Amino acid sequence: MKVSIPEGYKSILSVYDTQKAISLLKRLFEDRLGALLNLYRVSAPLFVESNSGLNDNLNGYERPVSFDILRSDATAQVVQSLAKWKRVALKRYGFFPGKGLYTDMDAIRRDEDELDNLHSIYVDQWDWEKVILPENRCVDYLKLTVMDIVKAVCDTQDTMQAIYPQLQCLGKLERKVTFVTAQELEDLYPDMTAKERENTFVKEHKTVFIMGIGGALKSGKPHDGRAPDYDDWSLNGDIMFWYEPLQCAMEISSMGIRVDIESLDRQLKLAGCDDRRELPYHKMLLNGELPLTIGGGIGQSRVSMLLLGKAHIGEVQASIWDKETMEVCENAGVMLL
Repeated sequence: MKVSIPEGYKSILSVYDTQKAISLLKRLFEDRLGALLNLYRVSAPLFVESNSGLNDNLNGYERPVSFDILRSDATAQVVQSLAKWKRVALKRYGFFPGKGLYTDMDAIRRDEDELDNLHSIYVDQWDWEKVILPENRCVDYLKLTVMDIVKAVCDTQDTMQAIYPQLQCLGKLERKVTFVTAQELEDLYPDMTAKERENTFVKEHKTVFIMGIGGALKSGKPHDGRAPDYDDWSLNGDIMFWYEPLQCAMEISSMGIRVDIESLDRQLKLAGCDDRRELPYHKMLLNGELPLTIGGGIGQSRVSMLLLGKAHIGEVQASIWDKETMEVCENAGVMLL
């Protein structure tokens, strides 16, 4: 998907009102998410030590931004997500089953190669994580959690449209979630790419959770990349809404039930990442020292785009854009922050 502004597009809200709306939207969503999932806000790091094993390796090829520290032998890395840090924090802070945390996460994805209407090198998301019991490590619990997150998004939309009636032209998001596995999508559309499958299915069903991402499908390829050491590939997925202004599926969350000892051991072998077993985080997990959890990230800029009807992510976040993006947006009268 290259940068393209729909013909005749005009922002519903002015730049000034957009900034006010984003601030309100974030407060509303945080309160609703926290109430539905029993989460409490905590502070989170912008960077971690490179040898801690706490940084998210994403697909394995992205280079984290690193820097040395004066008067220290440590090398720091700007976080790529807080998937692992949150699980350690739940243990350190003494959270009990049924309770969790959320926080603001800011990251730099220097190797993001898909800069378009929905992607930026700057990532801002609500990172959340919750302690669960062994019996919660199942598809039913995963689905219930997904439905709560979708409810939080839809409830926030209702309030925003009541305060800003001009947003009602966007219509209402579909509250009913359609659940489908990545393998079922491949079986349905064997001749399509993963992205084409997503767009085709989400266009029909509007609000979708695609399950089972990371492991190889029957074709031998995964639906999408996932690091082997946070999500259990059989108990994870992506929440997607159909986004009418751009005629595409918009992913707003990657989430899942996290690995236990057995699934971490299996996925490290499958991914060829056995060397990570010696990192502090992975030792704690393999020794059974960390709680069982479910968690994920929810894109703040994506949710803002979705609920405010924006055509480009640069309308709701400040970042650096390539020359082509700036020219396309300028010609369409779209102001990038």
